[in-house]
Amino acid sequence: MIPRPLEVRRGAGHFALTADTGIQAVADAAASVARRLQAELREATGFALPLAAGDPAGGDADDRGAIRLTLDERMPREGFRLEVTPAGVAITGGGEAGLFYGGQAFRQLLGPDAFRRAPVAGREWAVEASVIDDAPRFGWRGFMLDVARSFRPKHEVLRLIDLLALHRVNVLQLHLTDDQGWRMEIRRFPRLAEVGGWRPESQLGHGPESTLDGRPHGGFYTHDDLREIVAYAAERMITVVPEIETPGHVRAALAAYPSLGVSGEPVEVWTRYGITDDVLNVEESTVDFFRGVLDEVMHVFPSTYIGVGGDEARKTQWAADARTRELMAERGLATPNELQAWFIRQLDDHLTAAGRRLYGWDEVLEGPLAPGATIASWRGLRGAQVAVARGHDVVLCPDDFAYLDYRQSDAADEPIPVGTVLSLRDVYDFEPLPGDADEAMRRHVLGVQANAWTEHLDTAARLDYAVFPRLAAFAEVAWSAPGKDWDDFSSRLDEQLAIYDAIGVGYRPLDGPHPWQQRPGVPGAPRSKAARQAELAALTADLLE
Repeated sequence: MIPRPLEVRRGAGHFALTADTGIQAVADAAASVARRLQAELREATGFALPLAAGDPAGGDADDRGAIRLTLDERMPREGFRLEVTPAGVAITGGGEAGLFYGGQAFRQLLGPDAFRRAPVAGREWAVEASVIDDAPRFGWRGFMLDVARSFRPKHEVLRLIDLLALHRVNVLQLHLTDDQGWRMEIRRFPRLAEVGGWRPESQLGHGPESTLDGRPHGGFYTHDDLREIVAYAAERMITVVPEIETPGHVRAALAAYPSLGVSGEPVEVWTRYGITDDVLNVEESTVDFFRGVLDEVMHVFPSTYIGVGGDEARKTQWAADARTRELMAERGLATPNELQAWFIRQLDDHLTAAGRRLYGWDEVLEGPLAPGATIASWRGLRGAQVAVARGHDVVLCPDDFAYLDYRQSDAADEPIPVGTVLSLRDVYDFEPLPGDADEAMRRHVLGVQANAWTEHLDTAARLDYAVFPRLAAFAEVAWSAPGKDWDDFSSRLDEQLAIYDAIGVGYRPLDGPHPWQQRPGVPGAPRSKAARQAELAALTADLLE
């Protein structure tokens, strides 16, 4: 089983899932999870699996309730016990999430065919008797999907949510806006999606030899689309965290509303990848504009955490603009870095007043934030150290561990190789909190997150190739207790790959890409780990505790 459970005890005999099996939900809170498990098992087995109410006083599962779901509030909310005997199956969870994960574990024990969408003729369903006790190591087990660079249609996002649930991931961060596209309908400012959601072509490949593909690209999600995504994820115990980029990575917003920019001149949605000099101006009207955007975001997304970006905002335009310097003087700000901190703080205050918490990349630490702000530490671990020293909670997503768009080997057939090599083993070997981590770090690190930037992941197939099976290794980092055993993980990985095959995931084979997964002739921009470490040291040098 992946991720590796805390404890597994083998029993005698096996439980047979048949047409006579039912599902019993003990207590109302278990009913919704029971219905979800029923729907998933019905697809694969063809069995009716009728639901029955349970007796809160306890007792063995009856003929209509051979799979019994029970809550035990003494357990961790996401923890579960899965007991399989020849007489029946008992899933006990500390909360709905624990019950859900126990149901997913039971599906895994049934085998890969339990993840098919229709029955396989002649299949018999049997599970060896056992008891599994399990609970997650981290409360935040996240995955970031960039839908700004490559728009992913709603049905693809829903499919990804199912795959995240299989890996016990419980946060999906949607990177909704960037230079290359604005992907959320904002009714107050309709041009953001209508204009900012489309570009005439896209960069093909990376580096100086990259070209343009000549193919228009775009799309956006309506409020109803996003509410559907949020509800679908919630049924699978996943919280969707939205992200709206500020004050950099905003070219799509400037294409829709040029007055938001420093010069006010018209620009186009960017067809290239990288970092532009374009930033928002710092007029109070622009801050109000984005307060209004965030109000609409909060209306659609119930998440406590709201992402505001803050990364890679170049200060060149601010430094050269007389009006910006005038505003800095009025506000008592000496440097462009202080100006970015001022801008982020206005949004932070707005979110805090609404009962939400700002979530930003570690560049937002260049100035003071409200105590509730939470930091995504991506430029190595320096951002996490500074954030914790200032009392902020942290999610660890360092690019040398967590960026699943990075190349998976240094072989010549690796498609569009960008970044440093991040192999399956590299992901698995990451230890977020080593033994010498101090108490403050242990208290403030909420968890870990894997990120998939989609400049070069422009199809569902490309996303599958980049994310899987590395997400399986990430799942063990995020969920399982400390103590790595690569041989043990490898022995369990074959079953996980078989589940991917049953679902139809186009993962990267362990020995390298299939011929049809390669992208010959499309250039990349690989870099060494030593060069990246030197770059990160320079980028984070001004982050002072």
